[in-house]
Amino acid sequence: MILNEFCANTGYHRKYAIRLLNGARPEKRRTPRERRRGLSYRPETLAVLSAVWEAAGYPWSVRLKALLPLWLPWIGKRFRVRPEIEKQLLKISPRQMDRRLKAQKTQRRRRIYGRTKPGYLLKHHIPVKTDRWDVATPGFTEVDLVSHSGNSASGEFAHTLNVTDIHSTWTESRAVLGRREEAVQRALNEIATTLPFALLGVDSDNGSEFINWHLKGWCEQKNIQLTRGRPYKKDDNAHIEQKNWTHVRKLLAWDRYDTHAGGPGESSQTRRAEKAAGPVPTKQDHRTPTGAHLTTGQS
Repeated sequence: MILNEFCANTGYHRKYAIRLLNGARPEKRRTPRERRRGLSYRPETLAVLSAVWEAAGYPWSVRLKALLPLWLPWIGKRFRVRPEIEKQLLKISPRQMDRRLKAQKTQRRRRIYGRTKPGYLLKHHIPVKTDRWDVATPGFTEVDLVSHSGNSASGEFAHTLNVTDIHSTWTESRAVLGRREEAVQRALNEIATTLPFALLGVDSDNGSEFINWHLKGWCEQKNIQLTRGRPYKKDDNAHIEQKNWTHVRKLLAWDRYDTHAGGPGESSQTRRAEKAAGPVPTKQDHRTPTGAHLTTGQS
């Protein structure tokens, strides 16, 4: 009788009415309490972490985690931390490092005006290096052009042509005013004559300062292997990207150089930088180079 009266008053189907009547009793919804986790790391711990991160050259969190045990003697001498602070430093995870250093990373992030313009005409005539470098002798290098435009990309300004050898990590740098093909080729030729080993391979990005007939002809004349990385894939040129930071940005920062007198190649600041970041001699290996696997065609 109750079910019939309920269906008559509501117009519900009997099966639906049964499900409603057999359901849980409606209760007042409780407002969930927000649970806040207490602070796990003291401000002193985060201050030491930030100092080590800056002194180590701003490594990413996973690498910083691995570096902390090696930096403990430096930390103990400089900050004289207590045992509990040292324990927290070794306990903090890479993800927590990213969270705690987020404000410092945002503060140090600057807008860098890049002027890498893709070279389209020769792009499909220069092979793409598709795997990691597997060489047993010096001579195969990665190259890049680092701009010194300051806060403005207008006009002509200086660049640093950076070249690093894959096998020996030998690094050479030259100042170039502008991005003209001939100037880049002359600087690369000067570097090739000063290297203590023969230049066998040049791997670059897809910028027009490297992807041009002028440099291609020079490489063919010198019997130098010319390859390029994939567009928008900086990991393909990871070796030179690291040297751009350690040998150029850390020494010359992001100032603008737009004259011969004030350019990075002429200033005393750069001469000191070149002395500080000079090449590291390594034992020469005279075995036959294996090169890298190449593919041709469109990418």
